[in-house]
Amino acid sequence: MDIEEAKSLLVGQVIYTPEVTNRKGVAWRWKVNGMVKEWKRSPGRVQVPLKHGLYDYTYLTEANMRHFVLKMEGGS
Repeated sequence: MDIEEAKSLLVGQVIYTPEVTNRKGVAWRWKVNGMVKEWKRSPGRVQVPLKHGLYDYTYLTEANMRHFVLKMEGGS
């Protein structure tokens, strides 16, 4: 994922981490849980709140966006 794709995410949209899978081999799904935060003085910076399951929360940032994809190959 690149910075423009991250800035265009919408609340409720699902993204995937193909590097991390469950026991069945399916990539983890993360749901965008809030609005995308952008900085005017730092256009290369972004912060997107994400949720996985019931209790797992994190942020998508410019530091970890290489681990996320918008669509999974193979029909997901």
